[in-house]
Amino acid sequence: MNATLESKSRIVLAFVVVLAAAITALAAGTLVRISTDIFTNSASVHKSEVEPDTYAFGSTIVSTFQTARVPAGGSADIGFATSTNGGTTWSHGYLPGLTVNYKGGTFSAVSDPSVAYDPKHGVWLILSLPIATNGTVDVAVSSSPDGLTWANPVIVDNSGVDDKSWITCDTTSTSPFYGNCYAEWDQGFSTGQVEMSTSTDGGKTWGASEHTADSLTGLGGQPLVQPDGTVVVPIASDSGGIAAFTSTNGGVSWNKSVLITPVQHFHAQAGNLRSPGLPSAIVDGGGTVYVVWPDCRFRLNCSSDDIVMSTSRDGVHWSAVSRIPIDPTTSTVDHFIPGIGADSTTSGSTAHLAMTYYYYPLSNCNNTCQLDVGFTTSENGGLTWTAGKQLAGPITLSWITPSDLGQMVADYLAVAYSNGNPFGVFATAVAPTGSTLSEYMVTTTAPLLAAAGEPQFSSADDVPVASNPLVRRFYDDEGHHPIPPSARFSQPPGD
Repeated sequence: MNATLESKSRIVLAFVVVLAAAITALAAGTLVRISTDIFTNSASVHKSEVEPDTYAFGSTIVSTFQTARVPAGGSADIGFATSTNGGTTWSHGYLPGLTVNYKGGTFSAVSDPSVAYDPKHGVWLILSLPIATNGTVDVAVSSSPDGLTWANPVIVDNSGVDDKSWITCDTTSTSPFYGNCYAEWDQGFSTGQVEMSTSTDGGKTWGASEHTADSLTGLGGQPLVQPDGTVVVPIASDSGGIAAFTSTNGGVSWNKSVLITPVQHFHAQAGNLRSPGLPSAIVDGGGTVYVVWPDCRFRLNCSSDDIVMSTSRDGVHWSAVSRIPIDPTTSTVDHFIPGIGADSTTSGSTAHLAMTYYYYPLSNCNNTCQLDVGFTTSENGGLTWTAGKQLAGPITLSWITPSDLGQMVADYLAVAYSNGNPFGVFATAVAPTGSTLSEYMVTTTAPLLAAAGEPQFSSADDVPVASNPLVRRFYDDEGHHPIPPSARFSQPPGD
């Protein structure tokens, strides 16, 4: 890395302050910019940041994301933004030792970061997919004692065919597997098979990869750990539905998958927006698992996507799919790319949940689409929700970075609770300066909480009405396996 870039990096990390000017938002106080793309490599679209995952433990919140997106896949490096005081102020930087663009890395690009904390070993972990110059993709993990200073990565898997990684750790001190961390990915550039690996030493070493008893193939799994140590992994199955699988022995073996729903009814978003329809999942303090995803089954003629939800206490038996009532089913709003969070000090019928998502106010917007970010909350385990509120936008699609699957803000989001306060990190954008974009990560100055006395809405009376929908079929993150993007939707037989 050149001296100028090194100097810029030191300056960025030295300021434990909120970056840039505040941006007016319509809800949850004010948006603040928490990171920036400082890279100048020729392969990337500058300035762009996409695809954040966010996790909190105590007063520390860590968000990680792709910085300087490469249109063919990945980014110049993985960025992070960290608050050590519950979201009041933030600092940010980049992971060393991953790519040739920053501090001794050897890979050409890196993608799909996710973050977790292991309290037993006192370490933050960011899992990512480093991409070699020959196009092979591995799984790597970077560690930090404080979420600010990061070590060079450890390779978790070097098969070269990996895709869509995710990480979680067992944070319950009474669990028999306290301190185990679990990495998930799929062999998206080969068989599509889902793989799991376990670390028992704070991410220093990782066990051999294991697959489920039925050799599940799928995309976008998000492992979660219940208080008793059971690991539950909701995922988009290559059958076109949403599935889950579990381990009850600390990751020694993984059970057969079960279907949460056999068909994800998917409304393809307009405007050539990258929106793969992946699930987002979280577990509350009592062990209830919540999984949400975009689905059009409650809309006549599958005219737009709602965010829908299913829950489970054991990862095997799942509730019927319900609609999150962000707005009425008669609205024109199209909802997608959700990220859900739960307050781990609450549970069951009093669980506090918050969800961010992207949306189009008008689903059938063709070449005039305006992209917005919204949020909704529940304080009763998802029984009722607040109406959707705008957080950011409108964003013109030409303001965000292109990718091989369309204009991109994210494939996934997340919300993290710090001391009972939910914060979401997400990409927004303003008009470019010439050919240089201005797409970056923001969060809110105030937590994503319902106002006192705010109305709550139920979808208990909603019933599926979509007829003959398009069913989203599995394809890997970059559209290669097993169905190419041109054929990634199909009609379900008899539906």
